[in-house]
Amino acid sequence: MGPLFPTTCIVLLVLHATLSPASLSPEDYAVDEAERTANSDNIIFDDYRGKVCVDDSGFVYKLGERFFPGHSNCPCVCTEDGPVCDQPECPKIHPKCTKVEHNGCCPECKEVKNFCEYRGKTYKILEEFKPSPCEWCRCEPNNEVHCVVSDCAVPECVNPVYEPEQCCPICKNGPNCFAGTTIIPAGIEVKVDDCTICRCHNGDWWKPAQCLRRECLNGQTLS
Repeated sequence: MGPLFPTTCIVLLVLHATLSPASLSPEDYAVDEAERTANSDNIIFDDYRGKVCVDDSGFVYKLGERFFPGHSNCPCVCTEDGPVCDQPECPKIHPKCTKVEHNGCCPECKEVKNFCEYRGKTYKILEEFKPSPCEWCRCEPNNEVHCVVSDCAVPECVNPVYEPEQCCPICKNGPNCFAGTTIIPAGIEVKVDDCTICRCHNGDWWKPAQCLRRECLNGQTLS
């Protein structure tokens, strides 16, 4: 009667013989590699390069198609090298523009101020006005106000008067000058007292009058 082996040992020997590397041939490795390669070929990765363009929002555009990216109002064209976008040199907006639209590639002025503002008031283009008696102004086409201030001549009197709504002072009583503290008219001799006769200088009203004093006795001139 031969030796007896435990049942557990017999099972382990059978499994070891079944899984031994010697039992796997090189052809078996080649089959496994081919299966893995075939499975990887079934996975498709999208490659848009040179075929379409994709914007920031994920929208796809064909080659040659124009589109507007979300961050710009300038159009782009889809090319094989990617989107090519217009970048024009936009004209400057008029400084007096009151309404600007940004619907196109460049901002566009839709409304320009057609009036002038001066000292809190508005005036139409080419309108003339006088903000004060000495000023003459006009609202120019460039929306600016041009003013001329009157240059008043020197009055020919020592007591000029400023009348309402008039720019320059006037001599209501004509040319005159001072004879001491007395104002006398120009152009004539004036007897300022019983013994003194005065006359204004010709054209030099600001100078004191020329006076001639004679010898007097009790108000009578001595000849």
